[in-house]
Amino acid sequence: MVDTNGFRNAMALLGGAVSVITTDGQSGRFGFTASAVCSVTDQPPTLLVCMNRSSFANGHFKSNGVLGVNVLTAELKDISAVFANRELDSEQRFAKASWHTLESGAPLLDEALVSFDCRIAQAHEVGTHTIFYCEVLGIRHGEGQEGLMYFNRAYHRLGDASRAAG
Repeated sequence: MVDTNGFRNAMALLGGAVSVITTDGQSGRFGFTASAVCSVTDQPPTLLVCMNRSSFANGHFKSNGVLGVNVLTAELKDISAVFANRELDSEQRFAKASWHTLESGAPLLDEALVSFDCRIAQAHEVGTHTIFYCEVLGIRHGEGQEGLMYFNRAYHRLGDASRAAG
């Protein structure tokens, strides 16, 4: 069996885009920073989002049943830190940026590289985390040119995103 520290050190070398995951609804407005987001399938368009089960917001995401995946530009590195700061409440976090909504009502970041408006189709508990399978209801592309990656426990700028969209 692999020990936890060895696994965490190895996973630090698996880079990921930095996103702010948001929700709003009957249970309130909440958000957190994540790099554990990926595509599951394009038929129907579905994303996977992982969230620690011990997070104060976990139950609120489940109750609301919707979420937004806001992929950050390199210029939004500070927003990543805001949504990772456990000392700030939801109102303080959301006050640091401008937001809009699409079909689900989940907050979508105005300046995101791209935002996915989602309905939580399924949730599974695996170890310390909840895995949300999220049906994409809408997509909004932003104006950003460089993505924000998290690799080896540090932020990195990722090239000109407009070239890849070509």
